[in-house]
Amino acid sequence: MSAPRILIYLLRRDLRLADNPIFHEVSRLAKQSQPPFTHLLPLYVFPAQQVEVSGFLSSPDAKSPYPQARSQAGGFWRCGPHRATFLAETVWDLKTSLDGVGSGLELRVGMLGDVVRDLLAAFKKTDGQVVEVWMTNEEGVEEKREERDVRRLVEAEHIKFKLWVDEKYLIDDRDVPLKSPKDLPDVFTSYRKMVEPLRDAPRATLPKPSTLIPLPPSSMTPTQSSPFTIPSNLDDLVTALHKPLEKDLGLKNPPTQPKGTESAHPFHGGESAGHERIRHLVTSGSMTGYKDSRNGLLGEDFSTKLSAWLALGCVTARQVHQSLVEFEDGTTSLGKGVTGYGKGENKGTTAVRFELLWRDYMRLCTRKFGPRLFRVSGFRDDHSVSWSYASDKNPVTQEKIRRFLEGTTGTGLIDASQRELYLTGYTSNRARQNVASFLAKHLGVDWRVGAEWYECLLADYDVSSNWGNWQYVAGVGNDPRGEGRVFNPVKQAYDYDPQGEYVKAWVDEARALGEVGEIFQPWTVPPDRRQELGLAGREGVERPLKRIEFHVKGPGRGRGGGRGGDSGRGGGGSGGGRGRGFAGRGRGNSDGRGQRRRGLMEKGA
Repeated sequence: MSAPRILIYLLRRDLRLADNPIFHEVSRLAKQSQPPFTHLLPLYVFPAQQVEVSGFLSSPDAKSPYPQARSQAGGFWRCGPHRATFLAETVWDLKTSLDGVGSGLELRVGMLGDVVRDLLAAFKKTDGQVVEVWMTNEEGVEEKREERDVRRLVEAEHIKFKLWVDEKYLIDDRDVPLKSPKDLPDVFTSYRKMVEPLRDAPRATLPKPSTLIPLPPSSMTPTQSSPFTIPSNLDDLVTALHKPLEKDLGLKNPPTQPKGTESAHPFHGGESAGHERIRHLVTSGSMTGYKDSRNGLLGEDFSTKLSAWLALGCVTARQVHQSLVEFEDGTTSLGKGVTGYGKGENKGTTAVRFELLWRDYMRLCTRKFGPRLFRVSGFRDDHSVSWSYASDKNPVTQEKIRRFLEGTTGTGLIDASQRELYLTGYTSNRARQNVASFLAKHLGVDWRVGAEWYECLLADYDVSSNWGNWQYVAGVGNDPRGEGRVFNPVKQAYDYDPQGEYVKAWVDEARALGEVGEIFQPWTVPPDRRQELGLAGREGVERPLKRIEFHVKGPGRGRGGGRGGDSGRGGGGSGGGRGRGFAGRGRGNSDGRGQRRRGLMEKGA
């Protein structure tokens, strides 16, 4: 019998079986009379620089060879409990799917280069021959370092290495009309016009393979290197990822769950759950109504909430697009009877594609600007802002950051969002915009503190979307208005939470208040009423971080200083006083097809 010829597939953020070009190609090659591989080894590595792996240590006395996976500006864990759970569920779902088609998924922890080096060395001691190593291209400084390390190790062993195009985005890299990353326009609208019409742009999806070639024999496959061990079930995997994380993530006064409030993101990770979500969005009419509902704050269906699955590659943007086309054309029964079925593209489905393209664009910005994605000066290389840094010894700065993280700033919309984020791993697009603006523009704190906190806590964290959009709001990214765009979170609350329902849902001390102005700024409650309302002594009431002047002139209308009344720097609400999000982004067409840039952060749409 000839020696096994092994293909190793290193998975990162391409955690799906369907519409996966690598699994599709392996399935195709296996049908040849003389296939180039006899065995496939799909491998996922929990990366030690991004995910804390000390919970996988084999004994209490063992020590990790890697430094803690903490962020640079704020010192936060880079992968907190919500995303760790979603990631574990995603990996396990893929493992189950691969088992079902005759393959499997091996799990490891460490730096990708270390794992590959140990793997190749161990296989050399067996009868198995590793003939090729494949992985998918990803954007990001660390991701590119991984690709270089793996290529160098593999080619040094005279093994073929192939880096595949990342096909989880709306428009395939091979169809992007740019000769070089530097040719990417610095304004989204310009890029959008280059690739429209969006309904015609994506490539077709690839089918799910029905069978794959098997794993190498277990007796031949090297195990996890010391001092780590790999759990044998999902529950133990989640436990290992959570074990090193402090219960309160280092917060002195962490938020507590308000009675009766439910998460807007009660979802599980994995390809299976992602596709179930797509089906629900179509059949519930949420895709059709997306443009009108996407600025909501409460509930599961005001936005698609596909972003967590898109970020890990559980589903692809072109799979979402395909579902939209089938609904618009009425070619399948999915969504039959729902408003818009079989009637072509509508404003809701158009808006979903628009937001999917925004994810594409942020990723291309990462490719263009590289490490500037993570620098305080941003894409603009702007050194003009005098930021307050987390490393400052100034107690005022430290208090700002602490209360921002804990959700006790005294501004209702900000506090509600921060508490929701901490407790659930999610907060809405509209809230994210206001939170980012509050930290960077109202408090003057290094925007990277917020970006890192989101990286830690968001279940739907995506490196390009998160960091690129924090830059955008902070004024150092590719927002044409830069420093001039300031959100007034009080006006935004009046516009998008007119009854204060969202703030009261997450800020339980606000539930005793009836006047929306007091709900949005509890420090305006007169001192003689604070005791009876249970507000006396609360930081946000007694010492708000920012007193933002805003006076209601009519339903949903008002005026006030953009940075807060005490700064004297007006600007109205967001978007130059309109309070409508990123007014100006994508509005260039006179025919009305351009849309305001309402999406942000992990918008999946």
